[in-house]
This record gives sequence, C-alpha cells and structure tokens, in this order.
Amino acid sequence: MKKKAISVLLAAMIGTALLAGCGSSGVTGTSASTDSAEAKTTASASGSDTLQVDIWDNNQLAGLQQIADEWTKTSGVPVKINVITWDQYWTLLEAGASGGEMPDVFWMHSNTAQMYMENNMLLNLDDYIAKDDAIDLSNYYEGIVSLYSSDGHQYALPKDHDTIALLYNQAIFDKYGVATPTDDWTWEDVYKAASEISKKGAADGVYGYALNTSNNQDGWYNLIYDYGGQVITDDHKGTTIGSDESKAGMEMVRKILTAAVPQTMVAESGTDSLFQSNIVGMITQGSWMVNSFYTAQDHENYKWAVLPYADVNGNGSCDKGERQSCYNGLGWAISANTKHPDEAYSLISYFSSKEGQQKQAELGVTMAAYKDMSDAFTSSFDGMDLSAFTKIEDDGTLYFRPYTRKTTVWEDAIQQEGCFLDAWQDPSDPAKMAAACDNAQKIIEDAIANE
Repeated sequence: MKKKAISVLLAAMIGTALLAGCGSSGVTGTSASTDSAEAKTTASASGSDTLQVDIWDNNQLAGLQQIADEWTKTSGVPVKINVITWDQYWTLLEAGASGGEMPDVFWMHSNTAQMYMENNMLLNLDDYIAKDDAIDLSNYYEGIVSLYSSDGHQYALPKDHDTIALLYNQAIFDKYGVATPTDDWTWEDVYKAASEISKKGAADGVYGYALNTSNNQDGWYNLIYDYGGQVITDDHKGTTIGSDESKAGMEMVRKILTAAVPQTMVAESGTDSLFQSNIVGMITQGSWMVNSFYTAQDHENYKWAVLPYADVNGNGSCDKGERQSCYNGLGWAISANTKHPDEAYSLISYFSSKEGQQKQAELGVTMAAYKDMSDAFTSSFDGMDLSAFTKIEDDGTLYFRPYTRKTTVWEDAIQQEGCFLDAWQDPSDPAKMAAACDNAQKIIEDAIANE
C-alpha cells in the first residue's frame, strides 16, 4: 500500500477518535500543546542526538521526564518529551506516517494500534526483546501485550494499565443529608442518591451525577458488562450490545441520566470541571486522572469508592461478573524509520522494566503495566485513599477495553444521531435507549464485516 493511501486510511480512522484511558475513552489528563519547532531534533553537548518522545498527557510529563533523565545519566543520550493535545497528536503522527518526520518514541493506543502495526509504521521489537533480560512479556497484563502484537510480532512495550472508580464530593453529600457511597453500592443506589441530591440541590443548581457519554471506558461501557453484555466479544469479531443484558445495562444508564446534569451542560464544561466546581456530587473516572483531582482546590472533599455493581441475581450481594471495570493500557512504540533504533529501544526498555515501572507507580504517574504494582501507585498520594482502584482488581472483574481492527469507525458511529445520541439527549424515553442498542448492534456488525 502506498504511503499516500495509508495516510488517507489512517486519517479517516483517527480523525474522529475519542480519547480513552490511559487511557479511555475518558479524557487522559490535561494536555498541553507544544510548538512544532520544539519537536525538532537537537544536538546535545556530547554530540548525541536528542531522542524525541511524544505523549498527550501533561499530568504524566514531570514523572516520565524524571525517569527518562535517569536513563540519560547512564546512556548519555538526552530525551525531550513533548506533550501534544490528543487531536493534534494523531494529526501529527498521521502526517509523519504519510512521509513526514515521526518522533523516535511515542505512545500507542488501542484505537489505532492495529492500523499502525499492519502498515509497518512501528519498529518490530522481536529481536530486541529476545536479547533483553529486563523484559519478560509474561510479567505484564496479557491484554496489553496482545494489543500491541500483530502476526506474532511485538510492536510496543506495555506502559501502564488503569481501572475505574466512583468519585464523590463528601461536602455535597453532607450538605443535602445523603448517605455517601460505600463499596456495597449498586448502580440502583447511585441512581437513588443522584436523584435525591438533584432534587434537594435544585435551588442551588447542584446535581447528583454527571456522565460524559462520549467517555465510554470510564462510563457506560462498564454497565453493559456488569449486566452481562459485551460491546465487543472476546474474539473481537462480534458484539452483544443489542442483547437483553446490554439493554438492561443501558436502561440503568438512561435512569441515571434522568437524575444527572443535562448533556448540554456536560458538552460545554465537561464532567471533571463540573465536579471541581462543586456542581456535581458524583462522577466515574479512571486512575489516570487521579492527579488532576489530587491537586484540585477542594481535593480534601473528594473521595473514591469502588465502582458500583449490578445486582443481576437480586440476592443483595456482588456475585462474580456483576462488578466489572474496563481497563486499557498504552504502549511504548518506536518509529520504524527512527535514526536511533538502538537508543530508542533502550529507553522504552527502561520505561517498561521492573525498575522503570516501579518508579512510574511510585511517582504517581499512572498505574504500571507490570503486574502486582498497583499498591505502589495508590500509596503515592498522601491523604487520599485510592484503594478503590485496587479493590476492584481483587474483588471485581477486569475486562480489556473493547476494540477491533478499526475501532473508531463503529465507536464514533454508535454515538451519533440515529443511535445513542438520541437516547442520551432525551433520557425520559426508555424505548429510545432500547432502539439505540439494536441500531448499535447492526452498526458494529457491519463495521466489523467491512474491516
């Protein structure tokens, strides 16, 4: 395939991509644009070229740069990490893929990985990994490893993983005399508390809940799986989003939306901003966003609870599969055309090594892709209890963020008019949500058939 054709294909695929977790389709941190001139390769005092690394999350910059600088002390090769807004990130990467200049090292995401791997845009890491004592892929979450593998070849090293929790404002619950969330809450409990806060807080313009329907990983995906449905089946070749189980999950989403901030307000301000403005009592959010709330003005009022469950069996206890958290994981990738493949691999090997992953967790950058390191991350934020993010790993079920070869084709389509957008904008009508699930079933099946 010609590079020009690849460029068109990639542009069509990622132009409408939604930011997902670490990222989810939840917003992965507060991004900051960088001047394109800064992204040009510069020379160090020793004469070695600086490795250029592109990411999209400003919250992670300081910690990752610190880890990179430690690698530089040994390698002698400087590293410049550039933070670019999510949309611009993929625009610039696509431009590089079509014949421009790509960064040496960059993040890969589940939305786009398959296309980049299949079109030879990423460096094949097989030979490097085979000789690298620091990297044993069995030490990482399997879903992240397999995501960045194509035709038996590995094209990125696992960077991180994430889980989702319920975030609530203690002061709002106290003000309106509503019992705060516990680890035993169901989604029905969320709905009831959201309704009570919205009713009591109406005169103050306060709502019980905010849901950004564009954010699927930290939001409505989880309810579909809690109720027994699947957005994408495990073999990545089908969907059960039109099933009775999925419809039950989306019916609960609809109910919660009736007690939540109107979608017009969410579109204008975003759920995080509404929450930090003391307008909203509860949201769900991913572990990659913890730092934004930890450094917020009223962070002492912010508490995290385990993601609620769906009491499908009606026995008043959480059975296996009734509490699920979507997880995702980024990958450290290298441009296939980098002028410094050995140095670039050495850098990402350090990032993904046990030592590098431990540092990433302890610095509060994000949860590690390396297994059994979650406690190091949650204990790095003094005064804020983040155990909700690890409890779900122990007591719940993790499922990997749904993806196919061309994720964004169907992911964007099901959120438009004629599908879920109609139901989200008018949550008073249960029939619209059920119809949206049926429409989404056909949209996803057709998209997969055309992949």
